Amino acid sequence: MSDAIKRLKAEDRNDSYNSFSAAINSREQLTPKTNAQSYAIELNELKRKEAGDYDPYDHSDIEHPTTNFETLIHLLKSSFGTGILAMPLAFYHSGYILGIIGTSVIGLLCTYCMHMLVRTEYELCKRKKVPSLTYPGTAEAALAEGPPFLAKLAPYSGIISNVFLLMYQLGSSCVYIVFISENIWNVVNNYWQVNERLIFVMLLLPLILVTFVKNLKLLVPLTSFANFITVVSFGIIYYYIFQEPITFEGRSALGQLTNMPLFFGTVMFALESIGMVLPLQHEMKNRAHFSKPFGTLNVGMFLVTTMYIVMGLFGYLAYGDTVKASISYTIDPESKIAQVCKLLLALAIFTSFSLFMYVGVDIIWNHMNLKAKFDQKPHPQLWDYVFRTLLVSFVFGLAVLIPYIDLFISLVGALCISALGLAFPAIFDSSTKWYHLDDSLKWWIHGKNLLIVLFAFFGLVVGTITSMDQIIQKFTPN
Repeated sequence: MSDAIKRLKAEDRNDSYNSFSAAINSREQLTPKTNAQSYAIELNELKRKEAGDYDPYDHSDIEHPTTNFETLIHLLKSSFGTGILAMPLAFYHSGYILGIIGTSVIGLLCTYCMHMLVRTEYELCKRKKVPSLTYPGTAEAALAEGPPFLAKLAPYSGIISNVFLLMYQLGSSCVYIVFISENIWNVVNNYWQVNERLIFVMLLLPLILVTFVKNLKLLVPLTSFANFITVVSFGIIYYYIFQEPITFEGRSALGQLTNMPLFFGTVMFALESIGMVLPLQHEMKNRAHFSKPFGTLNVGMFLVTTMYIVMGLFGYLAYGDTVKASISYTIDPESKIAQVCKLLLALAIFTSFSLFMYVGVDIIWNHMNLKAKFDQKPHPQLWDYVFRTLLVSFVFGLAVLIPYIDLFISLVGALCISALGLAFPAIFDSSTKWYHLDDSLKWWIHGKNLLIVLFAFFGLVVGTITSMDQIIQKFTPN
């Protein structure tokens, strides 16, 4: 037994992924079935000693780290977008009682899974002695630490994570294009009878040009301006909501069961910021504060969930069955102030569009090695711009093909966020702890994570099918 442990210790000192995988495989071959539990405990102690006092939070090398408050603001900014404006319709689907309860439960679950992801990344960084890991890097390292049936998937887990991240980012970009177009059309249509498709076409070139901006620092003034006008627009929307009679009369306390998947997908899309959790935490001066009981994540998600419940509840109580896909479409269409609000929201999303596309461009161009291939050709910068043009055109085509923002939001939330925000963090947590738990904890940890995965899978399948069915019905003649 001691020889096997020494052999593992020697192999684990190698930081490369191949040596790490080899250590996992050799452990499985050398462990006698009768001594599996005791060996796992010994291995746990060995790794703990080997890791020593290495703390990833002490090895961050960020040139301009953010304060706790700045990180909180960034978290709030990443959470307030088109999703919150769809919450009144989500409450219409669920009813106001189930809407409050459901949004609260989903908010708690999303927050818990974010904590799991941060803890898993921290533990893996300690073992591998690296300051930080990306989401795909965490996926690969976590599965490599797990049992053989998960370790075999480790080489592909980064690709799978990137695919889901890509679908989420491109799907979200479709939502934003539809949102920009419909808000502009809702204003223009009060003065001229214009086909909505014409508004779409007029947006294509500006969207391509704004995506050509590669240096994110150049976007900071635009982003700050977008944040300001978003806050102003939300104030206008709340003004119109509370101008209406807030009543429970004619409002459903419990919605139809068939509409629950649409509610689930919308709330998941609106609440979840899983793609921003690790990058925001990595940029902090005091990274440990992020996950504390009254730290950045808990405070931020509490505020976000509360704001979403307030918007959903009062928006639904004010407008009832007349509420539309976005609350901005619902407020007084003839009011000049309401029209200004819609144009401001469209401008805010437009100026941030390059940021929304940034992750998608990065995944395909850099992580899928397209950049390396085209760097060998003449005029590599030209090929970069061609790629960005084609990608925006593809996303634009999807938005024109399915111009239903509520169904797009529900589809993206159910399909992508159920996996990225719920199922994957639970799998990473179990895999990372697989050989590091005693009997008193392992059934609780793995059982709890299994329930989260099953819930996420159910939401993914049912939510995706329901959203697709609704989209198909939109194109089916009555």
